[in-house]
Amino acid sequence: MLGEKTYPATDRLRARFFALWSRNFSVHTDADTGTVWRTIELNYVAAGRRYHNLHHLEHCLAEFDAAAAEIREPDQVETAIWFHDAIYEPDVGDNEARSAALFREAARGAADRRFVDAVIALILVTTHRRAPTDLDQQFLCDIDLASFGAPWETYIEDSTGLREESTCGARDYNIRQRAFLQRLLDRPRIFFTDFFHARYENRARSNIQRYMAMLEVDQL
Repeated sequence: MLGEKTYPATDRLRARFFALWSRNFSVHTDADTGTVWRTIELNYVAAGRRYHNLHHLEHCLAEFDAAAAEIREPDQVETAIWFHDAIYEPDVGDNEARSAALFREAARGAADRRFVDAVIALILVTTHRRAPTDLDQQFLCDIDLASFGAPWETYIEDSTGLREESTCGARDYNIRQRAFLQRLLDRPRIFFTDFFHARYENRARSNIQRYMAMLEVDQL
């Protein structure tokens, strides 16, 4: 897992971010864009990030690329991906709101207000506490949860990273994680869009059920 290690794809990610930012935030200079990029990069490589790191960001971008043809406003969704975990403090409930505030400040005076508001709404929906209200929000939620449909070995690696990020005790973590996973299983569909439902639904349910059984044992 990526923690404090150097991530080999950083240059590629930087170039991709600069291209996105220049398309939508034309008021900014390259120097301004570099400042925004460095803020994002430093946050995602912060010590203690075992899951919410550049690896997760790149994975989300790859899932976005796979689905981009079906997304209505791809630049809005991609911008939300870059910022959705920019602020991440373990076991705190307002990370998405703080990430949205970071984006609003970075975009201040440099983009259409409708674009900015749409991106903020997209970032906030990644709390997964409320149902998305439009197709692009559905796609972003599915992209954020796509790792649940990874092969079992990758799913376990990601789950271990999540657990290592947490600062609460094992028992409390297990209770909270099982509650979240059960909410996913209780949905008629884990993935809102037909694209991701077909791609990952069955394996995601199998992974979650298998992992919840492990958490139950750990809790005893």
